[in-house]
Amino acid sequence: MSENEHLIDDKKHIVSIRLNNSDRIAVRSTAARLLVRESELYRFAVYHLLNRLHKLHDDACVGSDLLPLFIEFKNELNTHLGLKKHQLFKIFNGRNPEPEKFVSMADIELLLLPRHAVRQRLLQMNEALPQKRTDTDAWLHDYLQEKYRFTVPLEESELLLSLDSVDNEAGPEES
Repeated sequence: MSENEHLIDDKKHIVSIRLNNSDRIAVRSTAARLLVRESELYRFAVYHLLNRLHKLHDDACVGSDLLPLFIEFKNELNTHLGLKKHQLFKIFNGRNPEPEKFVSMADIELLLLPRHAVRQRLLQMNEALPQKRTDTDAWLHDYLQEKYRFTVPLEESELLLSLDSVDNEAGPEES
């Protein structure tokens, strides 16, 4: 849909979703606590999610440009969407990224593995050892950032630094 068509078709549409009872109760109680209607909370949730996933709306974001997004939402995307490695490969590389932005299948698999398996895989990869960290998620991030040379927006890097300092205070993870 072009931008002009979007402006002309600014109608709201009714959408049906299935929720389990506990999620519906949580939405209802959250809306009541915020003194808003449930529908406003649903619209806020959709708006917030779409803003967080903004790189998927940008056709210029391909290949490794999408890595920060998928690192950030690694657990949520796997748990709730059940994405498979071939789907992710198509998401990253399906629009024919430039060779330096091509994401390897081995690195895509790291995004789908549980934390302990990611750690084991990283330990076996010579190119990942220089970035070794006690926190597996930080290690994965640093390895991918070094390999693909993507940048993290300032607010995300500040969050990562604050999380890393908390991890270092809490003690080492499994090795």
